[in-house]
Amino acid sequence: MTEKPAFKKLLPLLLTAFVILTDQLTKALVVKYIPLYSLLDEHSVIPVFGDIVRLIHVRNKAVAFSIGYSLPPETRRILFSFIPLVIIAVVFVFYFRNDEFTALQRWSICGIIGGGLGNLLDRFFRPDGVVDFIDCCFFGIFGLERWPTFNVADSAVVVCGILFVLSFIVQMKAESPDTANTPTPDATEASL
Repeated sequence: MTEKPAFKKLLPLLLTAFVILTDQLTKALVVKYIPLYSLLDEHSVIPVFGDIVRLIHVRNKAVAFSIGYSLPPETRRILFSFIPLVIIAVVFVFYFRNDEFTALQRWSICGIIGGGLGNLLDRFFRPDGVVDFIDCCFFGIFGLERWPTFNVADSAVVVCGILFVLSFIVQMKAESPDTANTPTPDATEASL
């Protein structure tokens, strides 16, 4: 029994819903139980794995790595709220019109959309900015002692984005002819 095309497209939306719900639930718990990060407040940092992974409560009014923080508030609102909303809508339309995506690509797209919508909810409904709370040691790599603080939505976007790209690489390798085992025309002629 083969899956119906509509079912193949709708089932991965469960991941979108799961990411949004998990992201918003964890952010609500952070807002309720962890005070905003302050160097002066020892209770604003909760060690999970010593100093390697910690929970802290910070707000981000910009995008990744605080890019755009110095922009005027209205410009940030347009750039970081409305434009991503339009992009997510376009991705949704493309997702439902395309019948060529593999199952992994569909699930990856839905995870990315869930992460994008999770952070957009913060941008629209949390005037203080997106709630970030996972703080990891980065051991001085790229000159960073700590990786920029992130959340569940950010994690979903990154992990699903990597899976999406890898799925295309694997698909391209599987579809490309094996040139190593194909005899060249000169070799064939020489053997005649």
